[in-house]
Amino acid sequence: MIIDCHGHFTTAPKALHDWRKRQLDGPGPLGESLNISDNELREALEGKQLKMQRERGLDLTLLSPIAGQMGHHLGTLAHSIEWSRVANDLIHRVTQLYPRNFAGVCQLPQSPGADVSACVTELERCVTELGFVGCNLNPDVSGGYWQSPPMTDQHYYPLYEKMVELDVPAMIHVSGSCNPGVHHTGAHYLNGDTTVFMQFIVNPQLFKDFPTLRFVIPHGGGAVPYHWGRYRGFSLEMDRGEMEDWLLAHVYFDTCVYHQPGVDLLTSVVPHTNILFGSEMIGAVKGADPRTGHNFDDTRRYVDRCGLCAEHKQAVFENNALKVYPRLRPILDALSA
Repeated sequence: MIIDCHGHFTTAPKALHDWRKRQLDGPGPLGESLNISDNELREALEGKQLKMQRERGLDLTLLSPIAGQMGHHLGTLAHSIEWSRVANDLIHRVTQLYPRNFAGVCQLPQSPGADVSACVTELERCVTELGFVGCNLNPDVSGGYWQSPPMTDQHYYPLYEKMVELDVPAMIHVSGSCNPGVHHTGAHYLNGDTTVFMQFIVNPQLFKDFPTLRFVIPHGGGAVPYHWGRYRGFSLEMDRGEMEDWLLAHVYFDTCVYHQPGVDLLTSVVPHTNILFGSEMIGAVKGADPRTGHNFDDTRRYVDRCGLCAEHKQAVFENNALKVYPRLRPILDALSA
């Protein structure tokens, strides 16, 4: 089985975006339901997400709301709570229509200056009531200006307590950038990945306080694999020891790297036990590479051609996802029963 740990509902019907615009244009929560039919959902998926999933031989995608549209810097906390519920409920409907193709990962209602109590409530609802297997956690709710506390700060501890209780991981994922000097998918996403990894090295107390806490750093880890020696050096200089001996029990990377040399580097530097297959299709780069004729985000091709042996590829394609997202196992068992 090939499990894609990184998918967003980027082909959601226009009605979703229209709902969000009306909400933000008003003084507070919109207070109206989202009107999208099952047929509209099927149309949004069959010719795009599902078509590519089948063409590329992928079996299951962990699907979450559009990361760039989480917009935690927009509106108020009340806006974010309502928007997260609406977006997550739509993901749940997708998983009910296509239970063999998608499992849910939720957006959290973060907001500048707010505590994480609303995030705890929404995470519990999505996991216990909707059957979701994880969440996306934004390390910069200011939208590109980095005014949030580091992810190791006790500000987040109530959320981490709930993640540990529910045994679910968080994917580190920023949203849109309102900073004109920081492109959202080309810079802000990768900056977020790199920044959080260094935050973990600076304050290892987080993982002493939460020994089973798990994070997925997407987009191949941003700059981390390319500068692995730098981060290993920091870990040693700060008397943390080798990263494999403490940090990598908690941090994993996906394969959303859009060329063969990049995946070759990732899989040669990061232990195969810490890599999950991901594509983020249909995502940041939607087109085809004119040199190969294949889509940039067809990441299975790169993993198939990298230097990993068959056993290690199996770990990347399936086993590691089941380890990091243990709530996937009962879902798959129920489908095969």
